[in-house]
Amino acid sequence: MKPFLSSLFAVACGLTWLTHAAPAPTDLKVSENHRYLVTADGQPFFWLSDTAWELFHRLNREEADLYLRDRAAKGYTVIQAVALAELEGHRDPNPYGHLPLVDLDPARPAVQEGPANDYWDHVDFILRRANELGLTIAFLPTWGRYWHDSSNNQKPLFTPANAEAYGEWLGKRYRDAAVVWVLGGDRPVENDEQREITRAMARGLARGDGGRHLMTFHPPGGSGSSQWFHDDDWLDFNMRQNGHVAEFTDRYSQTRADYDRTPTKPIVDSEPIYEDHPVSFNAKGLGHSIAADVRRPLYWDLFTGAFGHTYGHHSVWQMWAPGRNPINNPLMPWQEALQQPGAAQMQHARWLLESRPFLTRVPDPDVVVTDRVATSVPGAGRYAYAATRDSAGSFAMVYAPVGRPFKVRMDKITGPVVKAWWFDPRTGNAVAIGEFPNTGEREFTPPAPGEMLDWVLVLDDASKGFPPPGTRS
Repeated sequence: MKPFLSSLFAVACGLTWLTHAAPAPTDLKVSENHRYLVTADGQPFFWLSDTAWELFHRLNREEADLYLRDRAAKGYTVIQAVALAELEGHRDPNPYGHLPLVDLDPARPAVQEGPANDYWDHVDFILRRANELGLTIAFLPTWGRYWHDSSNNQKPLFTPANAEAYGEWLGKRYRDAAVVWVLGGDRPVENDEQREITRAMARGLARGDGGRHLMTFHPPGGSGSSQWFHDDDWLDFNMRQNGHVAEFTDRYSQTRADYDRTPTKPIVDSEPIYEDHPVSFNAKGLGHSIAADVRRPLYWDLFTGAFGHTYGHHSVWQMWAPGRNPINNPLMPWQEALQQPGAAQMQHARWLLESRPFLTRVPDPDVVVTDRVATSVPGAGRYAYAATRDSAGSFAMVYAPVGRPFKVRMDKITGPVVKAWWFDPRTGNAVAIGEFPNTGEREFTPPAPGEMLDWVLVLDDASKGFPPPGTRS
């Protein structure tokens, strides 16, 4: 494998490397219960990802450093980025004037001698910087258009043969990096040729990196990798793209459907609704999403079986700035969008779940008692409740998207006494409600009754002595 850029080169670029940051884990694997990802030594790995699809293609080194530092500081662990990027990444050079391929041939990556004079040197730089900051790259070898779309009598760039060759080259180059391979790229598999291109690329990647890194498939909106590849051995975990809608029913509820598939594989939503995105691509009718719209899928997905979650901002994925062609009307430049409230609120869910037993958590909608009017509780649309608990009964959590009273089954918790808390998804703060006898059903009313403000009810077996929810270890 070609070595990453040296620290000397980084200093020459005017960047300061962090020496205290824990590097990203190089070798991730699936947990023994096939529900989560863990590090090589078996420690839980929380997948908190950001979609930066154009990171390699559109940002220079200083901009990439700014972006990566921001996401690392906000508790993210994964960055989703594409080598052959969607927005003309095969023909439109990166900020240094470099293209990724020779004559648009995936079997001929455009490489030059020296540490900083081709497209892949720039990818090296960003990837190494991310890893040093503790960020794993969910690495898409290509966006789906290049193996799926035909236009103007031009066939896609990829064939099974060059997909396998390209995959092997990438696998060898980044064998020692902290990456997860993500095939696909927002396109469906519609015929045997496309299926074989995907499988060929997977074979190449595995041969190149010796099978060191996990692999999955990024699907189009409203679908999941399981639709085409669930039984394939190379598919280590499933990805969904529940997409840019704001309702639980029919979209985010499908996370549980993939969780229940056999053979058991971990599941994550790699593309829920983005912040400041046209809701359902219908800005005129539904407007643009806000932080609350991205928080709800965060807890819906996590509490219905996902091992982690993905955030996205409509300006950040495309790294939009004035002078660039805007896709679907981004509201602000990407640098400003980094500070939108939803981006910082994602970490609160991470700290919440990491403050309780992690690898034994299961979805359990029966924690919530169904109301006489079920569309009220557990609800539907934007107002759906979701619940999760420890399989051993040490804790349970209920996500309440609105301030509506609801009842829970206390016997889902072990021990004679249950300690209850309200956890605020906007701030990460927790307030103890009290201790209650573990009998029957009990009603709880969120702190802002009647309002469209979300809360998490946390119920603990009091004998466990857990710290306040969200406490960072």
